[in-house]
Amino acid sequence: MASVSNFLLLFVAAFSAHIFINSPISPQPLHFPPPSSHPKPHLYSSFQRVEKIGEGLLKDPEDVAVDESSGIIYTATRDGWIKRMHKNGSWEDWVRPTQDHTLLGITISLSGKLLVCDAVKQGLLRVGDDGVDVLASHVHGSQISFADDVIEASDGSIYFSSASTKFGLHNWYLDILEAKPHGKLLKIDPSTKLTTVLLDNLSFANGVALSKDQDYLLVCESWKFRCLKYWLKGEKTGTREVFVENLPGSPDNINLAPDGGYWIALFQCSPENLQFVHNWRILKHLIATFPKLMNLVMGMNSKATVVKVGADGTMEKMYEDPTGKVMSFVTSAFEFEDHLYLGSLNSNFIGKLQI
Repeated sequence: MASVSNFLLLFVAAFSAHIFINSPISPQPLHFPPPSSHPKPHLYSSFQRVEKIGEGLLKDPEDVAVDESSGIIYTATRDGWIKRMHKNGSWEDWVRPTQDHTLLGITISLSGKLLVCDAVKQGLLRVGDDGVDVLASHVHGSQISFADDVIEASDGSIYFSSASTKFGLHNWYLDILEAKPHGKLLKIDPSTKLTTVLLDNLSFANGVALSKDQDYLLVCESWKFRCLKYWLKGEKTGTREVFVENLPGSPDNINLAPDGGYWIALFQCSPENLQFVHNWRILKHLIATFPKLMNLVMGMNSKATVVKVGADGTMEKMYEDPTGKVMSFVTSAFEFEDHLYLGSLNSNFIGKLQI
C-alpha cells in the first residue's frame, strides 16, 4: 500500500514538473469585470435582423472598411485575399498580399488606398490597384510582430497596434493565458517615415480609433476589458488615461461613429462557467502545455457582442447574439448610411444591420 502511495506521489510530482518545465507561459491571474458593470437591459438589441452579405464568398472577414466616397466595402479574409463589394452588390477578389491567413485590421488611407495589417510576415502594408508596399516591418531594429489594427490621421500620421511581442497570431491564446502586457501602440511619422513606440506594456493591444477632432487616439486592451485614451493635442499631449473600462467582453476593433461616439466589437474570451481557470496558474500551465485543452476554455464562438460608447465613455447601446446562432466572434463594427457592417472570425459573410 505504501509503495502504491509513493508511486502516485512520484507520478504527480513528475507530471507537475513536466507541466512547469514545458509550459510556454509565465502566467498571472486574469480578472474579469463584475456582472454589475454590464449594460442595463433597456440598452440591449438583437442581431436577429442581420442581413448576410457576401455569404459563402468570404472566409472569416475579420475587419471591414468602407470607402465613403464610392460606397465600396473592403474586407480581408482568412485565405489572404482583400475582397471588395461594389455599389451594385458584386464582389471582387481584389488583391492577395499574402498566401497565408494573416491579414487583420484595415482602413482607408488619405490617398484612397487601403492600409492593411499583416500579423505575421510583413507588418503594415499599403495596398492599391498599382500593387502592395510595405510601410513598416521593423521598429527600433526589431521586427514588428502581430500588427493588429490601423488608422491614419489627417496630417498623414499612421497609428497601429502590435497585439503581442511574445506570442503570434497562430498561438495568440497563450497571450491571454499568460495575461501579461506584451502589446504596443506604434506611429509612423509622415515626414520622416520612421516608426516609433508611443505606448508599450499594453494587455493585447487591439483596435485603434481617432476622435472626431483627432485630439486623441483610442487603443483597446483586450485582456484589461478597457480602452485607453492617448492624447495627441493640448496640455495632455503624450499622456494616457482610461477612456472606458469593465466592458462586458474583450474589446477587439473600434471605429468612430458619425456622431462622435464609438462602435466596439467585444468577444467572449472564455465561457462564464470556466472563467475561474484564469485565476489558477497551475491550470493555465496545464492548458498551455496540452494545447488541445484550449478548445475547452475558448469562448469566442459562443456569442456576438457590439457596444456603442459615447464620446464621454458612457455605454449607449448594445447589440448581442447571446447564443451565437446568427453571428459569433464579431470582431469589428463599422457604421455607414444608418447600417452597421460587422466583421467576424467565425462566419462566411459580413453582417449588415440597420440601426
